[in-house]
Amino acid sequence: MIDARRMEEATRLTRAGKLHEAMAILQGALPGGKSGTRGEERPGTSDSARNTFEGNTFEGSWQVVDEEVSASRPTSAESGSQRTGASSAGGAPSSAFGHTRQAASGTIPSGDIGLLSAWRDKWRQWRESMAQPEQVRGTNEAAQPGAFTAGCFTNQAGSRDYKLYLPSGYHGQALPLVVMLHGCTQNPDDFAAGTNMNRLAEEQRFCVLYPAQPVTANRSKCWNWFKAEDQQREGGEPAILAGMTRQVIDTYGLDASRVYVAGLSAGGAMATTLAMTYPDLYAAVGVHSGLPHGVARSLPDALGAMQGGTGPMANASSARVSASVSRVPAIVFHGDRDTTVHPSNADRVAAQYAASRAAGESANGRQDSAGKTVERGQVPNGYAYTQTSHQDADGRSCLEQWVIHGAGHAWSGGDARGSYTDPKGPDAAKEMLRFFQSHAKASP
Repeated sequence: MIDARRMEEATRLTRAGKLHEAMAILQGALPGGKSGTRGEERPGTSDSARNTFEGNTFEGSWQVVDEEVSASRPTSAESGSQRTGASSAGGAPSSAFGHTRQAASGTIPSGDIGLLSAWRDKWRQWRESMAQPEQVRGTNEAAQPGAFTAGCFTNQAGSRDYKLYLPSGYHGQALPLVVMLHGCTQNPDDFAAGTNMNRLAEEQRFCVLYPAQPVTANRSKCWNWFKAEDQQREGGEPAILAGMTRQVIDTYGLDASRVYVAGLSAGGAMATTLAMTYPDLYAAVGVHSGLPHGVARSLPDALGAMQGGTGPMANASSARVSASVSRVPAIVFHGDRDTTVHPSNADRVAAQYAASRAAGESANGRQDSAGKTVERGQVPNGYAYTQTSHQDADGRSCLEQWVIHGAGHAWSGGDARGSYTDPKGPDAAKEMLRFFQSHAKASP
């Protein structure tokens, strides 16, 4: 266990930009000193070995300092670990990503990754020792209208628990379905509370599916968007999530033409991966503080992408972004002071949906009828924002990008009952639903 005095001194040094000195102090508290630091990377270590050693966790290890002052904090005992941001799985005393961003032309030395890993592991142990007990694994109970029911889905790719909300107005009719993918360290109950999606489902009459990522798949419960095996159709996590979606549609007779997916942070990254790999299943996608599909294949790739492409894989990342496009309509939210996932990722996510915009511009030769609008607004007593909307040839918005000025890494307009929310921004959940409602798949 790392004592409070060491953490205070490490915090002070990191805020001063002295990352190596801070790590040296924390390293002294780890078993075995430097030679025994768990997770220390050695020359020649492969990407796959690094990912295994990391427990397939990379997104979510660092606290954002001096950035997300207004973001709400968890009210549970876990708030004592000072987490800030859905990707801040361990809640470290400062933002290592923020530090490396200041040196935009630099990269993370390979030796530092091991030290950062060890630091993160100790903080995670401390956080988990204070966390609430893990949610009990659900059974496939018959879902009742107005109830939040637990279930489990299994196919050839694997198994995942989930929670399903059916509004009280559901009586077997073909309602729309929204699939919500939580961020790192979160679970379905937490994410539902923070986004208010169940309340909105009750008001607007649609169903909500919340898949749950277990610690056995990722120690911080992040969706593994950065692993090549979890970026493919009919394989890995996309196959599990798509299969779960189809099963819920079939079981409850929902409207297969109005199925949508949205997520925050790692969940946002996996949401866009689902839109890329299953464009026949999802009618639209909402990406909040996420990353592009296919931009990472390993931990170093992921770290570079989260920093905005300043790492050693920046050129490869750009090539991968341009190679992945989708015609699925998309709405993208990102705070411009996000130091966990660099705001430039919002532009790169939007670029992958350029095919949707291009399709509208060329439909039936009516290029002149497609267009772009930019609107600026202000939430009362909250943040200003800029909304850029691209319309298709029929005048429908097929791609929207929302930049929330002053916001960090948290769900915009969310409820403080859930973790990693910021009520001062525009209501991302309501805006996503408004966008979703204007899009439906053509009947087979």
